[in-house]
Amino acid sequence: MSARIKEMVRVATARLGGEQAGAGGASSSSGFGRRESTARLGGAGTSFRRQPQPMAPTVRTVYCNDRDANAPVGYKGNSVSTTKYSILTFLPKGLFEQFRRVANLYFLMISILSTTPISPVHPVTNVVPLSLVLLVSLIKEAFEDWKRFQNDMSINNAHVDILQGQHWESTPWKRLQVGDIVRIKQDGYFPADLLFLSSTNPDGVCYIETANLDGETNLKIRKALEKTWDFVNPEKASGFKGEVQCEQPNNSLYTFTGNLIVDKQTIPLSPNQLLLRGCSLRNTVYIIGAVIFTGHETKVMMNSMNVPSKRSTLEKKLDKLILALFATLFSMCVIGAIGSGVFINEKYFYLGLRGHVEDQFNPKNRFVVTILTMFTLITLYSTIIPISLYVSIEMIKFIQCTQFINNDLHMYHAESDTPALARTSNLNEELGQVEYIFSDKTGTLTRNLMEFFKCSIGGEMYGTGITEIEKGGAERAGIKIDDDEGKRSASAVHEKGFNFDDARLMRGAWRNESNPEACKEFFRCLAICHTVLPEGEETLEKISYQAASPDEAALVAAAKNFGFFFYRRTPTTVMVRESHVERMGSIQDVPYEILNVLEFNSTRKRQSVVCRFPNGRLVLYCKGADNVVYERLADGNHDMKKTSREHLEQFGSAGLRTLCLAYRDLNREQYESWNEKFVQAKSSLRDRDKKLDEVAELIEKDLILIGCTAIEDKLQEGVPACIETLSAAGIKIWVLTGDKMETAINIAYGEASIYLDFLVNNDTKQFIISSETDAIRETEDRGDPVEIARVIKDSVKQSLKVFHEEARHSLISTPERNLALIIDGRCLMYALDPTLRVDLLGLSLICHSVVCCRVSPLQKAQVTSLVKKGARKITLSIGDGANDVSMIQAAHVGIGISGQEGMQAVMASDFAIAQFRFLTDLLLVHGRWSYLRLCKVITYFFYKNLTFTLTQFWFTFQTGFSGQRFYDDWFQSLYNVIFTALPVIIVGLFDKDVSASLSKRYPQLYKEGIRNSFFKWRVIAVWGFFAFYQSIVFFYFTAAASRHGHSSSGKILGLWDVSTMAFSCVVVTVNLRLLMACNSITRWHYISVAGSIVAWFVFIFIYSAIMTSFDRQENVYFVIYVLMSTFFFYLTILLVPIIALFGDLLYLSIQRWLFPYDYQIIQEQHRDEPHEYSRVQLPETSHLSPEEARSYMISMLPRESSKHTGFAFDSPGYESFFASQQGVGVPHKAWDVARRASMKQQKAGKS
Repeated sequence: MSARIKEMVRVATARLGGEQAGAGGASSSSGFGRRESTARLGGAGTSFRRQPQPMAPTVRTVYCNDRDANAPVGYKGNSVSTTKYSILTFLPKGLFEQFRRVANLYFLMISILSTTPISPVHPVTNVVPLSLVLLVSLIKEAFEDWKRFQNDMSINNAHVDILQGQHWESTPWKRLQVGDIVRIKQDGYFPADLLFLSSTNPDGVCYIETANLDGETNLKIRKALEKTWDFVNPEKASGFKGEVQCEQPNNSLYTFTGNLIVDKQTIPLSPNQLLLRGCSLRNTVYIIGAVIFTGHETKVMMNSMNVPSKRSTLEKKLDKLILALFATLFSMCVIGAIGSGVFINEKYFYLGLRGHVEDQFNPKNRFVVTILTMFTLITLYSTIIPISLYVSIEMIKFIQCTQFINNDLHMYHAESDTPALARTSNLNEELGQVEYIFSDKTGTLTRNLMEFFKCSIGGEMYGTGITEIEKGGAERAGIKIDDDEGKRSASAVHEKGFNFDDARLMRGAWRNESNPEACKEFFRCLAICHTVLPEGEETLEKISYQAASPDEAALVAAAKNFGFFFYRRTPTTVMVRESHVERMGSIQDVPYEILNVLEFNSTRKRQSVVCRFPNGRLVLYCKGADNVVYERLADGNHDMKKTSREHLEQFGSAGLRTLCLAYRDLNREQYESWNEKFVQAKSSLRDRDKKLDEVAELIEKDLILIGCTAIEDKLQEGVPACIETLSAAGIKIWVLTGDKMETAINIAYGEASIYLDFLVNNDTKQFIISSETDAIRETEDRGDPVEIARVIKDSVKQSLKVFHEEARHSLISTPERNLALIIDGRCLMYALDPTLRVDLLGLSLICHSVVCCRVSPLQKAQVTSLVKKGARKITLSIGDGANDVSMIQAAHVGIGISGQEGMQAVMASDFAIAQFRFLTDLLLVHGRWSYLRLCKVITYFFYKNLTFTLTQFWFTFQTGFSGQRFYDDWFQSLYNVIFTALPVIIVGLFDKDVSASLSKRYPQLYKEGIRNSFFKWRVIAVWGFFAFYQSIVFFYFTAAASRHGHSSSGKILGLWDVSTMAFSCVVVTVNLRLLMACNSITRWHYISVAGSIVAWFVFIFIYSAIMTSFDRQENVYFVIYVLMSTFFFYLTILLVPIIALFGDLLYLSIQRWLFPYDYQIIQEQHRDEPHEYSRVQLPETSHLSPEEARSYMISMLPRESSKHTGFAFDSPGYESFFASQQGVGVPHKAWDVARRASMKQQKAGKS
């Protein structure tokens, strides 16, 4: 027994050491520590009894290949769901979603009230429209969620090989369980988070693509533990009975801490042995793995959030409008109810109020009369809330998505055959109000295609190409780049990973340079110092390279083109076919023995190899970030170091990713002494990474600088122009990149500055908050995690405070200067602390652009939520990988980039596009149009229903506040459904203020959406005022004028005659008013308006011609025929709409003349122009002072008058708009109106 206890203690102690070695730098955050060692003692016993024991909450025990042992723990299954509803929750949750809309809740109450005796209208009048609204909305929600369900099913039912006994059995993903042994074949996706056991590749290596996690298509290397290499076939794998002790499921994609206990031996695990769900296997026949985390406990799913129920900001503001209508309704009902209580009196003997009467009209109890009349009037005035509004909006949005956005050829990517896709129709108008864009970088802004572009060897710069950033900078500076500069020489080569033009190095010409030996070392370093794998035939044309980083592949491709062709790798040898080395035209295959590889990581920021030449020469080649390599250079050769640093700065300013190359010759004794220490450090179970770094420092010194490389990571086509356009539209763009520092070899923020250059001009003041400071490094060397956290937090706090003050001062002193904030993920973690997030938000909102490097998916979502909730601005997130899902779901609008980077971002998005540049059309065209159209639809609905209800309200004053109907039930029911429904839908679909091309040419128009110019209370108040005015015209003009009217038979006109005539005027007027509000009128507008008016008359002709015993239509029996027999009816139909619309016409004219919207200015400017307006530019030869240039540009602004209105450009608002387009500030001059009007009169007099 004592022996067993000793063994348990030994295992627990080994685990404690192993986890520190496996976790590396992440041990402080892994959740493992000394306090868990006691809990793990119990876990050790399980390796003997094979039964799970109580675990510490931070430890997960998994028994590989033993379902019975894992069953009592109850781990989650591997099925995933991204749907919003289930079968059980659809109806309750769906109805809850619908009744979140205040109007639907209101109509539910009205429908209930209409079934009571106090209702003056039939219950069908309210119940049927409400049921129709709910049915249509639920069908739409079910359809959209069904598509999500189908996507989930296709993933859950994908098959994977699982070990059953001693053979493989194909099983759906959803049936996988924790501990299962699975086989993943080449190009297959990992169905869960797997412990990598073995591979068909030598040395237990496999290559994975993480496009679904970080958007990168370059391959990553994973290596299995040497202990498990043999479990390749099912016979051997079936005998594997290991126990895994690891951290609990968490959302950290880049860390993993645990131990594997097999054959009573404890082996530390690191992220190198973890294969994450969603990644795919490449260049490996198959791998064997053990399932560690499943389903929603996998790291990628832990980084995603539940599908949010997104509602547009406009819809939320619509709720406030509905509440305002409620207040109006309540006021009207209170007035009517009080009036009823005051009016009711027995003295009105002709009303028969004496004796027994119902409670609602009993003069003896006025309070009850008031209360009951209140409810009566609520049902009578219920039409003030438009029940068909939501149905109409849903229909408009749905058609906008399916017919306009999805079919827009301007957003169709021909290369990948990918159109735009609207995955939800709830957020169309939100696209027209976006103020902040949060973008991923790799695969979203960039193509993730690295190309060797320039280099510096021995202090000499090579490469004549011009980068996109250099071209963009020259254009912004007004410098014209001659076409001759863009011409390439005959020796130029452009292939995957290599885009270089300089005849001095190509085709062996480097032998004629002043320092050919340096060139030779440079090319050998490129060909040898890497971990790239060659693939395909061993020929220059057909070989391809698979690398852990696209930078590495580009460097090896460069070596190939310079005559040092790396074509084969074995576990210990690199084969290089060298050309032109001894003499021009000679070719020789040289084997280089790779003795040691000192791998690249975020701490070292460099990679080295120790190799032996065929002649026995020992050389260490090193490549890494400039400051890291420079610190390790030997003394001397200062001129070359200085020149090379100048070249590095030039490359950096051109937006290139730089890397320094160096070497060191070693003697045999030096190497053997060092190698003993290296082997010892590599075998250590405690602090292995730290010891390896310390040993590497012993040999990576006294280096000789060879030169530096410059690689271009090309942006996607059209990205700079798109960013410039969006910035001009008032949209601020933030870049949130999850790239590791290993991938972005350039240290700290060199990478970020490349993309910042497109977001801001060269004058930008940058605020950099980095965890790579000397003070933080010194603290990290001491290894106290508490002290490290304190120092970083204090540093971030101080930086935020200082930068905030500087930013505020800069806004005051140099407001035209752009500001940019750059922060890394480690500092961001502390900046998002509740005590600092206010400072972070304040600084961020002042800055024009923000770049966050090395951020986790959750941090992306947190930054997005910070702006969304803290600043209350409308946000849009765009990304292409699974690591962007949380950010996409956190924003108001989520955009997924569909294409080569997987579909998880698309599946979680609201809209999907193939390229970043398509945002211009999606936002500035479709988003803007949708916002304008829906604002017009909502305000028009408000106007027409208020107009209709107020006529009923005025009638209440004539009826003793009794609740008597002015209109027939069916008039009220069909007013919104038929007589005014179609025209507003047509406007919501086809109204266009300016064309798509003008929307993109004048991006400033988009700012009206950001300012919410068309759905302000002022705009609503104007519509409400004219509804009030027109309702008075409709009621009093028809009622007062008809007092002396009579039919052809001599009878005076009664209630139903007057109400039918008033209703006819309402239908005609509100439909014509809609035409006045249209910016563009098509045949569909005419058809819908004319059709609605005709539909009313057809209906009333049929309805008044019949009479049944079970309805109340005897009220209007034969009414229309009586009315049409009188001249009075025709005169009313003609004059009343004219009088009602005269006020609107006057207002619209004054508004367009004196206070035009920006789009109205563009309308007038381009009304008669068949071609697009070309922007006015200053003559190139002129040398004007700023004031002269400003005066010149003002003089060149459009001045001609429109042939249609005669006053388009003679208004004060127009000059300032055109001036702002040209970057010239001109204040509004209201007094110019009188001056210009007088000038026009003078001109007219002269003519």
